[in-house]
Amino acid sequence: MTVTLASLPHISGTLPAPSADPVFLATTNLRLDAIRAAFACALHMHQPTIPAGHNGALISNLQQMFEHPNEGDNHNASVFAWCYGRMGEFIPELVAQGCNPRMMLDYSGNLLWGLQQMGREDILNNLKQITCDRQFQPYVEWLGTMWSHAVVPSTPIPDLKLHIQAWRHYFASIFGVDALQRVRGFSPPEMHLPNHPDTLFEYIEALKECGYRWLLVQEHSVEQLDGSGLTQDQKYIPNQLVARNSNGETISITALIKTQGSDTKLVAQMQPYFEAKTRSKQSVSNTVIPSIVSQIADGENGGVMMNEYPRDLFRIYHDIRNAGNNTSGVVAINGTEYLELIEAAGVREDDYPKVQAIQQHKIWQSVDQVTPEAVEQAIAHLKQSDDRFHIDGASWTNDLSWVKGYENVLEPMIELSALFHQKFDSEDPTVAARADYQEALLYNLLLQTSCFRYWGQGTWTDYARELYQRGKAILS
Repeated sequence: MTVTLASLPHISGTLPAPSADPVFLATTNLRLDAIRAAFACALHMHQPTIPAGHNGALISNLQQMFEHPNEGDNHNASVFAWCYGRMGEFIPELVAQGCNPRMMLDYSGNLLWGLQQMGREDILNNLKQITCDRQFQPYVEWLGTMWSHAVVPSTPIPDLKLHIQAWRHYFASIFGVDALQRVRGFSPPEMHLPNHPDTLFEYIEALKECGYRWLLVQEHSVEQLDGSGLTQDQKYIPNQLVARNSNGETISITALIKTQGSDTKLVAQMQPYFEAKTRSKQSVSNTVIPSIVSQIADGENGGVMMNEYPRDLFRIYHDIRNAGNNTSGVVAINGTEYLELIEAAGVREDDYPKVQAIQQHKIWQSVDQVTPEAVEQAIAHLKQSDDRFHIDGASWTNDLSWVKGYENVLEPMIELSALFHQKFDSEDPTVAARADYQEALLYNLLLQTSCFRYWGQGTWTDYARELYQRGKAILS
């Protein structure tokens, strides 16, 4: 089924160069010297796009839930929809009550597209208020992500930047370029960090080219350069994530460490606040800074997030307010705000402890001279000799593979990506404005959505197969 140009999401084109100006420094009401520790919470929201509408139209899975309320957990559709917009209610209410809230928001591009497709202006207007109204900008930070929730390690390398850019284009189409210029942090789907040297290098390079200055990473997805795990204190300050590719080139980006697991109870019951209360200031290159507890959870999924979160969110912020907001020593903060404050105090990115992707030390210990051939030989040897070694990356859970058993999705994914780049990679900047390019790009990115593997074989892999067939037909 062909998508009309008018119905395509705005996911390509041109954008202004990313801004390097501080985002929060001029408006923050936090004083660094009064803070002992801080907590930074993010809410992750996603609904996949599926070919399940009338005559196979592309629709949001949220729409499918509304239209089939008696299947599975679809009865939660209205609660999910409320959750997608409720920060637009909570933040103004907390501010009006004299609280000093902070919240980072991570919405996949195709969730935002789905809300627009469904005409849910109520939700989008709630989000626009806390994003575009200057009164609320000090409290809310948006995090960039992959447009259609693709897990990075198994995404074809040429598509990494396409996903990152597509999200930026779509975000700007809803909230405006000014709001986009304030997006400096990146939240990877499933907290998935690639550990293949070339994939990680290209990933970080794409992030930096798109204006991102920091990345949220899961604590067990990184290691120190000698292969040892992170120290306890190291988890509560920024780290410098270093990537070296098979040509010996290096690149780095600031990483905030997401501690512990993915259980929504951690955020829903405001555990990061209680964890921050146990932390003290730390010294980084002779500058004393507050510790930071960074955490992310699904913003809509699970009874605790649906039902308990509003109660505990307000209760904790009232407690902080009653203790004197900034004077209590433990405050809420957003990631970019924290980095801008500590760097204004004299800390530099090079001062942060250096880390690399998990298991990379085994590769570098096996290579005398770094060349593409030597790195691939080392990887091949380690796969044969070390049953604990892999280059599938690491995510919020270690018991789920995004690769093994999903050849029926991965192989078409790789093929469609190759066909896309064979047809459209050129020096002609006008290509991205063509309808066939935009439709092919849409199907290429949609096929890489993690849900088509996360939810197992059956209906979801059938959806993937249908997207592949449509994309291939366009490219043929």
